[in-house]
Amino acid sequence: MPASREPVAVIGTGYVGLVTAAGFAELGSEVWCVDIDEAKVAALERGEIPIFEPGLSELVDKNRSRLHFSTELAPALDHAGLLFVAVGTPPTYSGDADLSAVHAVVDAMPASDRHALVMKSTVPVGTGAAIQRAFGEQDKAGFRYVSCPEFLREGTAVQDFLHPDRVVVGDEGDWAGDAVVELYAPLQAPLVRTDIRSAEMVKLASNAFLATKISFVNEIANVCEETGADVTEVARGMGLDPRIGPRFLGPGLGYSGSCLPKDVSGLKQLAGNTGYHFQLLTAVIEVNELQKRRVIGKLERHLGGSLVGKTVALLGLSFKPDTDDMREAASLVLAARLQAEGAAVRAYDPVAEEEARSLMPTAVFAASAIDAIHGADAVVLVTEWSEFRDLDWEAVASAMKGNLVIDGRNALDPRAVRDAGLQYEGVGRR
Repeated sequence: MPASREPVAVIGTGYVGLVTAAGFAELGSEVWCVDIDEAKVAALERGEIPIFEPGLSELVDKNRSRLHFSTELAPALDHAGLLFVAVGTPPTYSGDADLSAVHAVVDAMPASDRHALVMKSTVPVGTGAAIQRAFGEQDKAGFRYVSCPEFLREGTAVQDFLHPDRVVVGDEGDWAGDAVVELYAPLQAPLVRTDIRSAEMVKLASNAFLATKISFVNEIANVCEETGADVTEVARGMGLDPRIGPRFLGPGLGYSGSCLPKDVSGLKQLAGNTGYHFQLLTAVIEVNELQKRRVIGKLERHLGGSLVGKTVALLGLSFKPDTDDMREAASLVLAARLQAEGAAVRAYDPVAEEEARSLMPTAVFAASAIDAIHGADAVVLVTEWSEFRDLDWEAVASAMKGNLVIDGRNALDPRAVRDAGLQYEGVGRR
């Protein structure tokens, strides 16, 4: 990698912003990071990483001399022409994206013909046009705009930045788009350079399609449970078709996290705002919500019809392994439903406990998987952390009061569980 390159700025130091900043620093750029959270900026200046993401702490530490953190925008404007925007755009009650943080960034920009906003945050189609209109109304017409959606997956975000499967750049064919393309050139990824609206749609459409695959295979899994077929074999056979592919064909408790639920709902709402009813995504969302609740029915069926007075252990709380992110996590729905049915919830996660405590205040948190399992009538695998695959099932059987193990991610070895004298039930598996 080159020793130095064009300096850049990153506004927002959450999952996307911090990984993006560290990635560009790794490529040789001086990076000015801006965030309104003074405590977070102070922690980053001390070398403390506020999120759990494999490899991120090491990457930040390696490139510390190139990373500059501040709550002030002026240093970023002084040093960098490209300002990557990575602020939150959470869903509102209506399902639309909350763009208040984006608008705050736009309003904070000075008049300039040497700066460009590069949008990393996921925004509705048409946001770029609205920002360009705002620049014109604020006498900032010289400020350029580029859409460059992110495709980072929590748990593998560092590798995703350094080895992307594509880079999407939406612009008006000016210097700003050229500069963003040049910035990503060392990664040698396939480039999709297009107009701004199409670039904005690429991100939403991609996540909506992935969510559709997940909901589809969950529907197939549910039918397999009724017909005696094994969804793992069905998915294996489907995935060998190159038109389908094996990824995102893992049945389980549905999709969750910070991206898929928000982007699916956002695209559905975007379509509705134009007068188009996106029927497919309506079904995708409905299937996903029902999938999380099917576990309750399985527990009731095996535990005598009522969960009152039962103890259920939840293994894994974060929405996926290798992250501490609890946004839209299936564990939140399960814990709430179990407690509503009169069950006690014991929970364990190797990383996400601190975040989970504020979201699951009535659950009992355990120091280990075996501690969570002790005295439980049933165990539900919610997040497929690798340590759960390697559990001593004889020890699990001895620690439990009951004998039911529900594998919500089809991540366990059914034979090993059953050989320990436990009752195994997966999702769509014989």
